[in-house]
Amino acid sequence: MGVPGAACPPGGEGDWFRGAGGLRLRAAFWTPSSLQAKTPRGTVVLSPGRTEPIEKYFELIGNFLARGFCVLAHDWRGQGLSARLLPDRLRGHARAVEEFLDDYARLLDAYEARAPKPWIMVGHSMGGCLNLLTLETGESRFGGALLSSPMLRIKTGKRSMWTVKLAVRWALRNGKAGDYVLDDPDDPFDHTFDNDALTSDRARYDLWRQQLYACPHLALGGPTWGWLAFALDAGERVLKPRALKGVKIPVCVVQAAEDDKVWKQTNRWAARRLGRGRYVEVPTAKHEVIMEVDELRGVFLHEFDALADYVAPGPQAASTSAGARTAEPA
Repeated sequence: MGVPGAACPPGGEGDWFRGAGGLRLRAAFWTPSSLQAKTPRGTVVLSPGRTEPIEKYFELIGNFLARGFCVLAHDWRGQGLSARLLPDRLRGHARAVEEFLDDYARLLDAYEARAPKPWIMVGHSMGGCLNLLTLETGESRFGGALLSSPMLRIKTGKRSMWTVKLAVRWALRNGKAGDYVLDDPDDPFDHTFDNDALTSDRARYDLWRQQLYACPHLALGGPTWGWLAFALDAGERVLKPRALKGVKIPVCVVQAAEDDKVWKQTNRWAARRLGRGRYVEVPTAKHEVIMEVDELRGVFLHEFDALADYVAPGPQAASTSAGARTAEPA
């Protein structure tokens, strides 16, 4: 569903598919109109970050459609309108990395016949981390990937990583996997732009808030100890020695310079480890680069256009100013 100013792009169909263990998961598929492309250039497979549903990416989906691509977007297990893992819908829970990777493979299998190739992988934060893991484990159907601030190593505030890992192990051993981390529910309906925004664009932040209030079932609160264990495990798997060397397709990491959720130094290192990696840092941008002001968000779209022209050459139906950018080949 959409709200005034952030309508659902035309040409889309929502659907459900079965993930690992038979979980009911949500996906949506868009086809560009004949005015946008007589023949689609390919398909973008879009993976949101933690807490984020498909609705938050309507604007970006429209950008991809205008460039002549089909778009396949999905809600990860435990968020959006996909099946939640605990009776309390607001608890952001996860069990195992393998479940997410299995879900993603099933998503691709379910839409392979409908989604024209070449495919371009796009993921933000948690989605970007899981996308990289998918490539590491041998997924070969993609021609390229564009990742926004991937969650390879999360920031832990004043607590050291060693302390956090110790607390996670204690919580899991004592049956607290489904409890909120530090008993903080982080009610999403209490968030404000001034206190919690991960973008400097108030208008885009407000549109997302309107979508949340229009459909409260989309909301997700703070992470559980189980989710934190999953997040640490996922990042560590990506960063294992030699792991990234096996990824052969071009991968661009677009990183927010003022990110307070993930370590940009780790993402820069990871991009350099990729065989065909590229690292682009966006000055002054906060974690959600894709939701940033036009000038900063334009860097992401510029990198998408460059990747798309390489992977799926063809006439572009839209152009976007790149804005200020600092590019550093990996």
